[in-house]
Amino acid sequence: MIRVNENDGLQPSEQLMNDMGELIDEMTAAGVLLDTAGLRPTSEGVRVRFAHGKISLVDGPFTETKEVIGGYAMIEAESMEKAVQWTRRFLDIHGDEWDIAFEVRQLVEPDFSTGCGIAA
Repeated sequence: MIRVNENDGLQPSEQLMNDMGELIDEMTAAGVLLDTAGLRPTSEGVRVRFAHGKISLVDGPFTETKEVIGGYAMIEAESMEKAVQWTRRFLDIHGDEWDIAFEVRQLVEPDFSTGCGIAA
């Protein structure tokens, strides 16, 4: 998950988009990249919350949120270390003006046959 401050006004340059395209092509060719995308601004979103048996909706933007998930990439890496190496390469192409963070986490495959929904 790519965490960004969507109010900083930074937009990817043409060079950054080209560099990202090259890295994405490399990751795809290596069989590592499963999916990736950016997310539209929170001003176009809706937060759906379930609390104490009730559902509430809040239209964006979500002003109380400092950092938001601005995009994601799903990769298949042989280890956490390899996943972090790919992440570092993605971050390195951004240059000094960007302040973004990646959250690297492993997926949990559901296993509904056990009754708990989490694979052992």
